[in-house]
Amino acid sequence: MTITQPDLSVFETVESEVRSYCRGWPTVFDRAVGSRMYDEDGHEYLDFFAGAGSLNYGHNNPVLKRAVIDYLERDGVTHGLDMSTTAKRTFLEAFQNLLLRPRDLPYKVMFPGPTGTNAVEAALKLARKVKGRESIVSFTNAFHGMSLGSLAVTGNAFKRAGAGIPLVHGTPMPFDNYFDGTVEDFLWFERLLEDQGSGLNKPAAVIVETVQGEGGINVARPEWLRALSELCERQDMLLIVDDIQMGCGRTGAFFSFEEAGITPDIVTVSKSISGYGLPMSLCLFKPELDVWEPGEHNGTFRGNNPAFVTATAALEAYWADGSAMEKQTRKRGEQVEQALISITEENLADVKEYRGRGLVWGMEFHDKDRAGKVAKRAFELGLLIETSGPESEVVKLLPALTITPEELDEGLSMLARAVRETA
Repeated sequence: MTITQPDLSVFETVESEVRSYCRGWPTVFDRAVGSRMYDEDGHEYLDFFAGAGSLNYGHNNPVLKRAVIDYLERDGVTHGLDMSTTAKRTFLEAFQNLLLRPRDLPYKVMFPGPTGTNAVEAALKLARKVKGRESIVSFTNAFHGMSLGSLAVTGNAFKRAGAGIPLVHGTPMPFDNYFDGTVEDFLWFERLLEDQGSGLNKPAAVIVETVQGEGGINVARPEWLRALSELCERQDMLLIVDDIQMGCGRTGAFFSFEEAGITPDIVTVSKSISGYGLPMSLCLFKPELDVWEPGEHNGTFRGNNPAFVTATAALEAYWADGSAMEKQTRKRGEQVEQALISITEENLADVKEYRGRGLVWGMEFHDKDRAGKVAKRAFELGLLIETSGPESEVVKLLPALTITPEELDEGLSMLARAVRETA
């Protein structure tokens, strides 16, 4: 694909140096439909990024678009803080009837500010309030957000350094397979908890991602998650599952922890909960944990009613019939896995490992700089992929759940070519 040099001058002179994704994709995007994006010059890109997981149902999904257009055209409330509105009631009813009750999940629903990090901040504050303790345990290579509380339980050194102040009251523990299976699960963690001389303050909670997205697509085994849940119960700690990127069907089931058969005390949800890329987040927790005083955690934009509308439409369109979407996602995931097997076999000396669940996959290379080169070449071929991991050493695949098998094959072929041509 021939790409003409776009006019990026206003972005380079006016916008902050903090911008990142646009540096890897040096073009100006103009339109997007389904799994494809188009720049101002009409070049087409297949999207294996999906708004960093906020577009599980693709760009401008017609069902969701119709719902929000109809709502706006009838002058539905757009900004409602935490007032009771028709749109919020309809969403809560759909969320309860289509997700919580069928899964026997008892959760109360809290609307914090509309970002994922705000949901995490709410979860951490609530855990500390309930338990009366300050410490939170997180895991190596975790990523939970960019505000101070979330950064304190994030592993990435570069992101943590951006805080500019000490990040306190968080303690990291080894994630699943951190020692390549040579150390018994939670041996160190439980020993510290039980040793009065360990120096570990009794934690209020443990926060975990079932699949670490930004950390390099590190997949926790169901048995590891079950053991963690049991440890939390034994030691009187709350279990928080951060499902911001891996929820809303990304791993197959709507909630990524379902496969492990656990019921976390608190769950954070964001990104694709609105289904349309509209800012929205939820903090879910067991009823006995609902000890908030009115207004104790609030935010001006927690009442984004157009997001409630598209979220309801997404639930009714994709989750009302039980397991159809889950089965489709798993089938598409098998398609990705087969392609990654072929790429690995063709590049045995280069590919260290591939891993994933559902429609989130990563491919790690022995040469840590290789992933960035593959992503760059993929863009030139018309495929949008990002990298992840502490040193950006993993190629990350995050296509929309609604992608067709043909589009998936097309993108995976481009990925294989990009790997081949960067050898």
